[in-house]
Amino acid sequence: MKRQLLRLGGLLLLCSVALQAAFALRVAAMRFIDPQSSSFQRSEAWRLLTEQHRLLWSHQWVDRERISRQLDRAVIASEDSGFVDHNGVEWDAIEKAWAHDQRALARPTAHAKIVGGSTISQQLAKNMLLSGERTILRKAQEFAITMMLEAMLSKQRILEIYLNNVEWGEGLYGAQAAARHYFHVDAARLSAEQAARLAVMLPAPKRFEKRPGSPYVVGRAATIVARMPAVELP
Repeated sequence: MKRQLLRLGGLLLLCSVALQAAFALRVAAMRFIDPQSSSFQRSEAWRLLTEQHRLLWSHQWVDRERISRQLDRAVIASEDSGFVDHNGVEWDAIEKAWAHDQRALARPTAHAKIVGGSTISQQLAKNMLLSGERTILRKAQEFAITMMLEAMLSKQRILEIYLNNVEWGEGLYGAQAAARHYFHVDAARLSAEQAARLAVMLPAPKRFEKRPGSPYVVGRAATIVARMPAVELP
């Protein structure tokens, strides 16, 4: 019995190492190959096909030089102000988000908003390579992939891949598709105010796409515009 348990434990360890090696190889490939889709995008495409029996899709990769620096600044200001300094995880932000969410769950009738503490690197790890399930094991895998991203890719590359694959509406992915859809311009020509409005949408794009010019979006965008000059770019 003990020998069988040891064999099982060894097999599980071997499988775990093989899985991490596979993730590491995929991350390493991103240094040279522009990923054209993510796990999240593929799951969303399947959902749209099965639920709506059609696929309205817009996604076009553009190189870093063809994305407005205003969008870089806006997204960092809105999503991850410590992006250039941290190693992929902001533990203080996670702790604050956890405490906030516990208070919100303790008072479900207060209409409190559940928030996250994920950095841009964590969001990229989750959306590019993982499923949408929420378990402790998946979160641990997210942390591991985040460390791989930070170790193997530059901050510039992480931001480039993120901006080219993040969701900005149902079936709408990447800076170029979002800029064309909402403002009828290329991503390179986004103004500070337009970039800020796109950044505001990121936490809940499917909700904000219905009213991209709502008072909340416009007001929040003004706050982000005020922060953008102080943003340090990678």
